[in-house]
Amino acid sequence: MTDLPNPSPVSTPNSWTGASAVLFDLDGVLTPTAVVHERAWQELFDGYLESQPGKAGYRESDYFDHIDGKPRFDGVRDFLTSRGITLPEGPTDDNPDHATVQGLGNRKNKIFNDIVSAGVEPYTGSVRFLEAALARGLKVAVVSSSRNAPSVLRAAGLDVHFAVVVDGVVAAAEGLPGKPSPATYDYAARLLDLPSEECVVVEDAVSGVQAGNAGSFHSVIGVDRGAGRQTLLDAGATLVVNDLDELL
Repeated sequence: MTDLPNPSPVSTPNSWTGASAVLFDLDGVLTPTAVVHERAWQELFDGYLESQPGKAGYRESDYFDHIDGKPRFDGVRDFLTSRGITLPEGPTDDNPDHATVQGLGNRKNKIFNDIVSAGVEPYTGSVRFLEAALARGLKVAVVSSSRNAPSVLRAAGLDVHFAVVVDGVVAAAEGLPGKPSPATYDYAARLLDLPSEECVVVEDAVSGVQAGNAGSFHSVIGVDRGAGRQTLLDAGATLVVNDLDELL
């Protein structure tokens, strides 16, 4: 096992000591694509709700309350439920123009990819932390609910660092439930040939922190990109930072 860099004063004792791997969420942890997801969800539901008179419009808080960190189609269902709307499921490859759960999810995906195609700049502090972890011999993996994780990693120039990526496509193929279940993180640990107890989970979303807390992981580091420090602590984070370079 390899120790991570000495913890900063914000760390709790032994938060990093003895870890062998770091399992990173992607959107909001390594890349600012969580903001792109927020924009894409708002554009999706602003358009859809125009056809639903009497239903409350999309609010910024809806992203954190119903969508953030979840598999895409779970986010669609949970948001619609919050508005008392039930739609047919539709086929997985449903047309983005169709008013189905899958259709709306695919429409959101198209909006997201149109924005990301212009390129993604990763968080500088997260890159510094990733490079430090790799220099100390830690294994790394990305665990993301997004089905777009490989393309986002390529757009950010980070794909060369991650041989293990457990995204929404992998989760569906393996029959793994999404966050807040710890299943995708446990699967990444197995792919790294490590016990979960030696893996640190790094998350910015409440559902992701809950996933880490629900498993037997070494620790769960929350990165506050808007969810709120206390909210992440209440969800089970071992500690919360504003940026990962605080841990160097």
